[in-house]
Amino acid sequence: MIADNGAQLPESMAAIGFDAPGTPDVLRIETAPLPRLRPDDVLIRVAYAGVNRPDCLQRAGAYPPPPGASPLLGLEVAGEVVAVGSEAPREMIGQYVAALTPGGGYAEYCAAHWQHCLPVPEGMLLAEAAALPETLFTVWHNLFERGLARDGERVLVHGGTSGIGTMAIMLAKAFGMEVIVTCGDEAKCAAARRIGADLAINYRETDFVEAIAAHTGGKGVNIVLDMVSGDYVARNLKCLAEDGRHVTIALLGGAKADLNMAVVMMRRLTLTGSTLRPRSDAFKAALADEIADNVWPLFASGELSPVMDTTFPLAEAAAAHARMEAGAHVGKIVLQVAGG
Repeated sequence: MIADNGAQLPESMAAIGFDAPGTPDVLRIETAPLPRLRPDDVLIRVAYAGVNRPDCLQRAGAYPPPPGASPLLGLEVAGEVVAVGSEAPREMIGQYVAALTPGGGYAEYCAAHWQHCLPVPEGMLLAEAAALPETLFTVWHNLFERGLARDGERVLVHGGTSGIGTMAIMLAKAFGMEVIVTCGDEAKCAAARRIGADLAINYRETDFVEAIAAHTGGKGVNIVLDMVSGDYVARNLKCLAEDGRHVTIALLGGAKADLNMAVVMMRRLTLTGSTLRPRSDAFKAALADEIADNVWPLFASGELSPVMDTTFPLAEAAAAHARMEAGAHVGKIVLQVAGG
C-alpha cells in the first residue's frame, strides 16, 4: 500500500489484542497486519482512539463484532488519512478526521468508511476529536431522531457522567432542553451539574422516581435515555409524562424488564431503542451528514467540547478498561496511539 507521499506503508502495525475473553488484564500489545481497504474506505494513521463500554463487553466475550468488521477493539479514532480506497475521495489524503468505525481503533492504523468521517476543525485537539464519534452518533440518533427531542422538553439520562451521559447533557442543553441525570455519588452529581445538568440525583441515596416527581410537580419527563434497562424500565416509565418516550441504548442492568403494558397504553408511551454498531454503512453515512449539518459546527466553533477523563498510552489499554469498569471516570477515556 502506498502512502500519500509515495512511501510504502508498513505491512504490519502495533495493535491491542487478546487470546481469549476475560478481565482487562487479557489485553496486550501484538503485531497485526495493516487493514485491507474496501473501495469506500480510508486508511487512518491513528493518533488517538476512544474507549467505550462496548469495547469492554467485546473483550469480555459478550459483544462480538458484526460480520466483516475488524476483530480488533475500538469504535472511534482520530488521525490522518494516509491512503484511500478506489471509490473514496483522493483529496481526503492528508486530512485529519474523526471517524466512527465498526472496530479496529486500538491500533496504529484503522480503516473507516469515508462517509463516516468528520473533519477535525482547526484548534480541536486530536484527543478530543477521538472522544466524539461514538457518543455523538449514539446520542444524536437516540435522543433526537428516535426520542424526537424538542426544545423546552425534559430528559432523564442515567449514567450522567459517562461518555454518553456527558454528551447527552451538552447536546440537550445546546438545544434548549431541561436535563435530569442520575449518578452514583455526590462528586459525580456535582460534576454533572458543572457540565450543565439542571438536576443530578444520587441514585444510591435517593429514589430517582420520587425526586423527579417532586422536581417536576408530578408532570414527569418527556424522554428517558436509558443505559441500564432491567428493573429500571418500570421505574423509568413512572417518570415519564403522557406521550413520553423511553429510549434504551444499553443493558447494563439486564436485558429483561417486567412491564405493565396497561400503563403504556393509558399514558400513550413509546418504547424504542437501538444499537449503532451493526447498522448499515448507508445509515451511518446519513447520520454523519445530519451531525455535520446540525451538531458538528458547535464543536468546530468551540461552543461545545467533549468532557475528557484520562488519556492512557495504547500499551496501557488494560488500565483504561479497568478504569471504565470501576466507574471512576467522568467523561471520555482515550488511548494515545501515536507515540503511545
